[in-house]
This record gives sequence, structure tokens and C-alpha cells, in this order.
Amino acid sequence: MDTLEKLFEETLRDIFYAEKAILKNLPKMARKAKSPALAAAFEEHIEQTEGQVDRLEQIFEMIGKAPRGKRCPAIDGLAEEAGEIMQEAKDATVRDAGVLAAAQAVEHYEISRYGTLAAWADKLNMTEAAELLRTTLQEEKDTDAKLSELALSEINVEADEGDAKTSGRKSKGGRKEAAE
Repeated sequence: MDTLEKLFEETLRDIFYAEKAILKNLPKMARKAKSPALAAAFEEHIEQTEGQVDRLEQIFEMIGKAPRGKRCPAIDGLAEEAGEIMQEAKDATVRDAGVLAAAQAVEHYEISRYGTLAAWADKLNMTEAAELLRTTLQEEKDTDAKLSELALSEINVEADEGDAKTSGRKSKGGRKEAAE
């Protein structure tokens, strides 16, 4: 790559691949979620991700390129990690906490990519593409914030309480939980 335009295109292909991979994995994560709120968050993000793919396809059209992805080892690794958590976690509340954390890792990756792409689109005077990328960037930030709130208000609390029950230690609430 010897131009910013080419770097932009290659990174666009990377995030396109990532979004397609996310669309394959989110339904699995939603099915495995014990928490109805977590499952609903994943289902909502499926619809949102479909819109993000549509925006990426629009940008490919703007630059005169076919919308196709380029393998992204980072997203493949994050998906593999989520898969391992879904398989290995014995306790459903712990699994929810782990899968939520894996989903946030994906969101952080996407936030980084979309922020960079929007900045490059600005530099390349691609105003409409930059606007589309910023729309997606904001959605990713909003999703990350929703996942954080869900983790703090429900998922991590339940995982900690379940752990306290089985270990006989005091939960964060300060009361000793009896082992069941």
C-alpha cells in the first residue's frame, strides 16, 4: 500500500469482513445467553450490524469497488475467544459475563476501526463516506455503553453472586452466601 486511498480501501475490506463475521456469531451468542436482557442486546445488535453492512456497501460503491471483505485475524481471534467461553463456562451467569466481555472487545475493535476510517475519509475529502462511518461509529459507542451498563447492573452482579454461593465467600453486597 503506497497511498492513503489504498490503505482506506484495505481497512474498509477488513471491517466489512469483521461485520460479516459478527453477523454469524451474534445469533449464537444470543441463543447461549441466560440473561434475557443480554440476549435482547445481541438481537438488537444483529439488526444494527445489518445496517452497518449496508452503509459499508454504500461506501464501496462510492469508491467504485466491489464490496468484499479481507480476512481479519483480529476479529477471527475475538470470535474464537467468545466461542471458547461459550463452550467452557459451566455456570450460565459466568458464561454471560464472559460473552459480554468478548462482545465489548469486538465493540472496541470496531470503534477503533470506524474512528480511523472516518478520519481518513475526511482527509480524502470523502464527506458522505465520513458521515456514514461516523453514524456507525456512534452506534458502536452506544452499544458499548449499553453493554457496560448491562454488565454493571445485572450480568457481573449475577455472576459474582453465583460464585459467592458456590465458594461460601461474601458477595459484593457484603452478606455471606451459603453454598448450595
